Amino acid sequence: MSKMSDQRSDQDGVDWPALMRAGIRGLGLRPAEFWALTPAELLMMLGTDRGATAMGRVRLDELARAYPDTPQYSPKTEGQNNG
Repeated sequence: MSKMSDQRSDQDGVDWPALMRAGIRGLGLRPAEFWALTPAELLMMLGTDRGATAMGRVRLDELARAYPDTPQYSPKTEGQNNG
């Protein structure tokens, strides 16, 4: 890898100059607006976000078992056994 490409990327491989050009020149953002965005927001605005995969039935069932809609206790009976 050349020194020039090392200078353009941080340790995670982010090419900040290219992202800044895309955000500031391409999207017309002001620098403060660019730096206020999260990386996910910037990628979404640039149309390069991959998006999350839709949740399948198996995962929905797992979540329903882990977090049932019925409460585990009743606020009316809580504390009645205290005497």
